[in-house]
Amino acid sequence: SLGPWLELTQPEDLLILWLEDCRHKLALPKEKPARLQCEKLSVLVPETAKQQAVCAPSRVSFLTGRRPDTTRLYDFNSYWRVHAGNFSTIPQYFKENGYLTMSVGKVFHPGISSNHSDDSPYSWSFPPYHPSSEKYENTKTCRGQDGELHANLLCPVDIVDVPEGTLPDKQSTEQAIRLLEKMKTTGSPFFLAVGYHKPHIPFRYPKEFQKLYPLENITLAPDPQVPDGLPPVAYNPWMDIRQREDVQALNISVPYGPIPVDFQRKIRQSYFASVSYLDTQVGHLLSTLDDLQLANNTIIVFTSDHGWALGEHGEWAKYSNFDVTTRVPLMFYVPGKTALLPKAGEKFFPYLDPFNSTTELMEPGRQTMDLVELVSLFPTLAALAGLQVPPHCPVPSFHVELCREGQNLLKHFRFHDVENDPYLRSNPRELIAYSQYPRPADSPQWNSDKPSLKDIKIMGYSIRTIDYRYTIWVGFNPDEFMANFSDIHAGELYFVDSDPLQDHNIYNDSQHGELAQSLMP
Repeated sequence: SLGPWLELTQPEDLLILWLEDCRHKLALPKEKPARLQCEKLSVLVPETAKQQAVCAPSRVSFLTGRRPDTTRLYDFNSYWRVHAGNFSTIPQYFKENGYLTMSVGKVFHPGISSNHSDDSPYSWSFPPYHPSSEKYENTKTCRGQDGELHANLLCPVDIVDVPEGTLPDKQSTEQAIRLLEKMKTTGSPFFLAVGYHKPHIPFRYPKEFQKLYPLENITLAPDPQVPDGLPPVAYNPWMDIRQREDVQALNISVPYGPIPVDFQRKIRQSYFASVSYLDTQVGHLLSTLDDLQLANNTIIVFTSDHGWALGEHGEWAKYSNFDVTTRVPLMFYVPGKTALLPKAGEKFFPYLDPFNSTTELMEPGRQTMDLVELVSLFPTLAALAGLQVPPHCPVPSFHVELCREGQNLLKHFRFHDVENDPYLRSNPRELIAYSQYPRPADSPQWNSDKPSLKDIKIMGYSIRTIDYRYTIWVGFNPDEFMANFSDIHAGELYFVDSDPLQDHNIYNDSQHGELAQSLMP
């Protein structure tokens, strides 16, 4: 225990904001003022790693607090309670401790991986809400230069012209605001999870947000070429991007491309514009929290399920073990801890219009540079809310319903003299973040990005420290869920100081051969 410093006089409400495919940092930060407002008043954890860079496995992992090798979900096609174990989730734990738990938008991945129910009734007090307009996301609603409607990757729209006259994330914000208004009068503690779709593809967003990012100002990725030393098994051929009509029209070679430079800039422009559109939705939601005078009793968490490559290493989308796909934004606003409680009439989160050029830059809040993992959300949220922290999982833990594999991050919210507190001091070189990604073959093929369990032949296990990223691709038996670390297919080793973008793989260098083997987990 860290003592009485975090004792709460009443249960804290929680507002969890989950984004999809949002990178841990972006250029042009002045165009996302809501996120910056939240950063200013929060503890930031910029070195946060996700355990697998694809939607369903990622979400099940951090919502249960267990790694993919425990949930046994590497694809989209099984429900962990049936396939692995009856593991408790974060919202389920809060529900069992007296909270009203609510889901808006994409929190669990829909389909088999959440039992076609968003894990209801285990996790939620009420039926989860899904915006009615999300069914149009992958349909022909993008107006092309030919005047016809297409299912494109790049899809800036005029909202009045789209079906229902709205977009999914806008509907989710409106529903979340309605729920906050109801919670204001209930007197019960609440746990509200809002899962936004953007900036997930297709980049379907109000077209006015393109104005924030003039195409002539958009740069390419700093390392847009496929690195010479990259093992073929490590490359993701971004097949979902290729299925979009506007990308198909480019007739790009498989698997390595490249995408024409002018279209690369358009992808990056639309990604940034999607993030800014999403930021306005977050801004409206946080402003409502202020208006309802809930900001002084609501913990806010802002994060993403994984990152997204924007041309780095010649890759697009997620589906890899590189930093750009495994690292995510993570920030915690804790009333009275990360910021002073707002005074009467004071607004912490006034809505800031990104189109208003007078919006001033804001300094971020306190940062911890420790490496952490998103499986740490479960114990950390429990601790911040004053609940008993679930115990560490034994090995194996398939028979244990309530435990966690992540570390409790509570120590980062103590603001007295950390240097003099031996409990809070840590050796950064002892910290490790783990991720993994499955492949069906040694070379890129049509299902390399999202192989079904039965097709997984290789698993790439990756460890990230402050000094290096080391990835080993080994044989994997999907029937036994077993990796064979003596069956090494390829390896990657990148040193952070000399190669921060992870472009120069030195795994096979003779002088580093013994070092690479010594780093094996």
